[in-house]
Amino acid sequence: MRLTEVKLPLDHTGPELRAAILKRLAVADGDLLAYVIFRRGVDARRRAAPSLIYTIDVTVADEAALLQRLQGDRHIGPTPDTAYKFVARASPACTERPVVIGSGPCGLFAGLLLAQMGFNPIILERGKAVRERTQDTWGLWRKKMLNPESNVQFGEGGAGTFSDGKLYSQIKDPRFLSRKVLSEFVKAGAPEEIMYVSKPHIGTFRLVGMVENMRATITALGGEIRFGSRVSEVEISGNDKTRAVSAVVLAGGERITAKHVVLAIGHSARDTFQMLNDKDVFLEAKPFSIGFRIEHPQSLIDRARWGKVAGHPLLGAADYKLVHHCKNGRSVYSFCMCPGGTVVAAASEPERVVTNGMSQYSRNERNANAGIVVGITPEDYPGGPLAGIEFQRQWESRAFEAGGRDYSAPVQRVADFLADRPSTALGSVIPSYTPGVTPTNLRDCLPEYAIAAIREAIPAFAKQIPGFALDDAVLTAVETRTSSPLRIRRGDDFQSINTRGLYPAGEGAGYAGGIMSAAVDGIEVAEALALDMLKSNSLGIPSPQPSPEGRG
Repeated sequence: MRLTEVKLPLDHTGPELRAAILKRLAVADGDLLAYVIFRRGVDARRRAAPSLIYTIDVTVADEAALLQRLQGDRHIGPTPDTAYKFVARASPACTERPVVIGSGPCGLFAGLLLAQMGFNPIILERGKAVRERTQDTWGLWRKKMLNPESNVQFGEGGAGTFSDGKLYSQIKDPRFLSRKVLSEFVKAGAPEEIMYVSKPHIGTFRLVGMVENMRATITALGGEIRFGSRVSEVEISGNDKTRAVSAVVLAGGERITAKHVVLAIGHSARDTFQMLNDKDVFLEAKPFSIGFRIEHPQSLIDRARWGKVAGHPLLGAADYKLVHHCKNGRSVYSFCMCPGGTVVAAASEPERVVTNGMSQYSRNERNANAGIVVGITPEDYPGGPLAGIEFQRQWESRAFEAGGRDYSAPVQRVADFLADRPSTALGSVIPSYTPGVTPTNLRDCLPEYAIAAIREAIPAFAKQIPGFALDDAVLTAVETRTSSPLRIRRGDDFQSINTRGLYPAGEGAGYAGGIMSAAVDGIEVAEALALDMLKSNSLGIPSPQPSPEGRG
């Protein structure tokens, strides 16, 4: 049975948790046979005394009688079935191999599911394996040397590898696919606690090893992952009514026949977007956001959030989520908040500066950082489905110029930003961005309406988090890759609305935002693709019941 809303003080003991369960159920100790924590969250409404809130799955001696006795209690009921069930399995006669383009969270999980169902996918990644990619990333951070094919955006693990590693989202998940994602991460080496804490995260160093383990699982099941394999063309056959994928062509000229292709290309594959547009695959511009990264001392955020109990090991580094609706009609909000993390160089094109946030599992760096971003729409960048990319490039180039044209980032103290004066020096908050920073005025690094909105929002945020408008807090330009600036439209069958066999997926296609939602989208796309392969080839069997991983 599932028991919800079990509240205990922060420093409670294991026996106290068991006692609270017994009290809620009104049963003797011997009747509680076992319990498992399903979720543990923090109730911080009383800042002076935050508490822990548990959801617990319990096994009792006489469940039917207990449910009957407690009928009407909305906090007690049967435990839902969260076990993942494969939708299909390939037969040994299935020789067609689906292709997955991209090995970020979406591509990895699409490939993993296809491998577990026995379809032997080929995963094509333009960048390098995760450890080689990490070395290239450090090349930019430490030596100001950008590799356009291997960086924060491109390579095994995707952009999420160099992030806070957040494993939660606000997507609707009636099939509990997020549990499948978390369980696979645990198998790959993630800590068990991600299965039950309310805001699980992993951090970059742990993600690297996990990605490698997932790759090993995919290859052991018959899949293949090829690095340095940028797709330069998707071949499409047929007329307007029968358009369908027939092959993919690599930059080196190799042609791979493929009737089912997953496009998990991420939000920064700008050349691939251009190729798809040239091929008349249906694309459309979509809203996204732009802004800066803001850094504060993590201790300031901890005190504002937790008060006297700041620093408690169960609470960890505090986060925040903020939004403000401005007088000019814009909305400003915090994005990808990284407690105890760093601001990182995330450019993927030469002579442009892009920022992102990253943290390790420990979240013990001195600063907190978050994107402070402004929502924009296609009306702000008219010109077709690729206009948003040019809009991003414009401000990334401005940031490169303002930073000194060597991949240093332009920065400004919050006091100077609010007063519209250049920063000539920095104060107590030391920027974490590498390879370096240049104090300046950021007013030319974003559109005027965005600058005005952020100037209005920061003092408003300070009313929720005392000290948010700290004079020495640092703004770093520029944050442009919050999400894809376009959407590759797909139908209810997860295929492109005008190109059969092409499965736009994940964040780059405009259907996810973050590790968890991208991974879940990868699972759903893999399921749809597998069912279509079975339908078109009659080379497998539907599997509505739980089936073993790999071929049956």
